Amino acid sequence: MIQNVGNHLRKGLASVFPSRQSRKSASRTDFKDRAMANDEGYRNPTEVQMSQLVLPCHTNQRGELSIGQLLKWIDTTACLSAERHAGCPCVTASMDDIYFEHTISIGQVVNIKAKVNRAFNSSMEVGIQVSSEDLCSEKRWNVCKALATFVAHRELSKVKLKQITPRTEEEKTEHSVAAERRRMRLVYADTIKDLLANYVIQDDLESRDCSYMVPAEKTRVESVELVLPPHANHQGNTFGGQIMAWMENVATIAASRLCRAHPTLKAIEMFHFRGPSQVGDRLVLKAIVNNAFKHSMEVGVCVEAYRQEAETHRRHINSAFMTFVVLDADDQPQRLPWIRPQPGDGERRYREASARRKIRLDRKYIVSCKQTEVPLSVPWDPSNQVYLSYNNVSSLKMLVAKDNWVLSSELNQVLLYTLEDDKYLSFHMEMLVHVDAAHAFLLLSDLRRRPEWDKHYQSVELVHQVDEDDAIYYVISSALGNDPKPQDFVILASRRKPCDNGDPYVIALRSVTLPTHPETPKYRRGETLCSGFCLWREGDQMTKVSYYNQATSGFLTYVTTNVAGLSSEFYNTFKACEKFLLDNRNDLAPSLQTL
Repeated sequence: MIQNVGNHLRKGLASVFPSRQSRKSASRTDFKDRAMANDEGYRNPTEVQMSQLVLPCHTNQRGELSIGQLLKWIDTTACLSAERHAGCPCVTASMDDIYFEHTISIGQVVNIKAKVNRAFNSSMEVGIQVSSEDLCSEKRWNVCKALATFVAHRELSKVKLKQITPRTEEEKTEHSVAAERRRMRLVYADTIKDLLANYVIQDDLESRDCSYMVPAEKTRVESVELVLPPHANHQGNTFGGQIMAWMENVATIAASRLCRAHPTLKAIEMFHFRGPSQVGDRLVLKAIVNNAFKHSMEVGVCVEAYRQEAETHRRHINSAFMTFVVLDADDQPQRLPWIRPQPGDGERRYREASARRKIRLDRKYIVSCKQTEVPLSVPWDPSNQVYLSYNNVSSLKMLVAKDNWVLSSELNQVLLYTLEDDKYLSFHMEMLVHVDAAHAFLLLSDLRRRPEWDKHYQSVELVHQVDEDDAIYYVISSALGNDPKPQDFVILASRRKPCDNGDPYVIALRSVTLPTHPETPKYRRGETLCSGFCLWREGDQMTKVSYYNQATSGFLTYVTTNVAGLSSEFYNTFKACEKFLLDNRNDLAPSLQTL
């Protein structure tokens, strides 16, 4: 049914208002053509590109580009992009998780592109794309994507960065989602701590083959580096990329001591710089294999700095966890020895590595997958809640940022837009309401009140108040079409206040599964992949209310009927929402304020 979305929509729209639609389509085509002409040769003003030929001095034991060298190039390119926007020196604050998809051989070219996705007060997110090319065969590969946070620094004045104005759909999407990613970074340490505390780790030490074990202490590495002028930037601070390269070096040595082979780095968990180091500092780098799984191992690395040999106190500069594999001649991962942890801290690191592995897999699966590859209803549990919430909000923001919405109908200043994209048909309704945006946000974010204006919601039960911004609801909805059974939903509702002026209030909805609410014969389980509200402040006591829904197969017939048949169903529901907001615009009950 999903594959026929375009046919349903085109036939329905053409049969009802062919002349009007053709005029809109032609007008939109002309507009897009003009826009493309105007943007021909457009380049983001913060974009910086670097191309490097991989020489023997850049490679590791396998004849491949050293990841440490690549990290230095990535950091340099990103820093230049940040400074181009800031107009002043910038320092690396963090580097998000990186997954390496392809190795780079000697003689190949590395192409790095960096641009500022969004600027906040004094920090900015820089997006980096790395690819490689073979000059002889002209083949190209994607190597990795990275997101770095840089902080602008002036010694004599406080930095207030100018805002980014996105132009393309890609820039608008990255700009919008950057606020949600920043939110995750700010709570990153607490999130990992909470997840480790809540995750029950299976202790399989007793069941492992002890004859194939390596004591963790045999993998321990400690190395010291003296920060010299070539290692520092124009401010005298150590390059973040240089520190990351040193960390990769000691981690590789630790991994090699376990596998007695040349390991390949596949992933790096977030680098977070806790403080600067300067020329003349001694950096002590420590690494150890925390745990080895069947085909991968986690190596923990930390960096401490001190100035003089007599100093007893060392400053903690950075920590990271790196995942290595050992590849055979066919580039397939080999089986690794088990690790025997030392009692005490060694066992703690061993168990935490198991927890991080589960968290890492959940995060990569939920955050990194394409929208159409994620199952509609993903299991909710404390170990993936933060990333489900992130995916929930960012998916809605990405849908909003699409630039090919088509106006399908307009009635009494209620606008209905549609969007055909990939395998989905999405619709978007919009109206202006004389109510304060913050009040509308409070009223609409409590799903328990939705039956007051939406007749399709028969009942709503708050199942779990996860935190201040996220809640899980159990919804019973009326039957659609000829289906005799009513529907039920388990919905994660995530709400966000604006990050900056001009940002909307966001209420994002998506389906999850809970063991306490399985499917039952009484209801037909419904699912929503991406839906919710965006509320823009349009002046004093005026709000633009927009509702978005990415239609799944079970909802498709209902959507196409409403769009193509110009049914009043959508319109009446949205007007009922307006009346609900107006009638309750002074209602600031404590229950709403404490959601």
